[in-house]
Amino acid sequence: MSTISAGRGFFRSAVNALIEARQREASRYVSGVLLGFDDETLKANGYDREELKKAARSRYV
Repeated sequence: MSTISAGRGFFRSAVNALIEARQREASRYVSGVLLGFDDETLKANGYDREELKKAARSRYV
């Protein structure tokens, strides 16, 4: 493997890890916001409060 392709692999992995971390962060944030709605509204839109609580606390969503 050449130095150039090894460097690209490193940066690609770093960017992918950053993207995944930001996606998990966004998912936790959205879950937290959705928890502000009442149970009836959550149920009407297909959400479960307990699942949202787990997602809001989770490191890995």
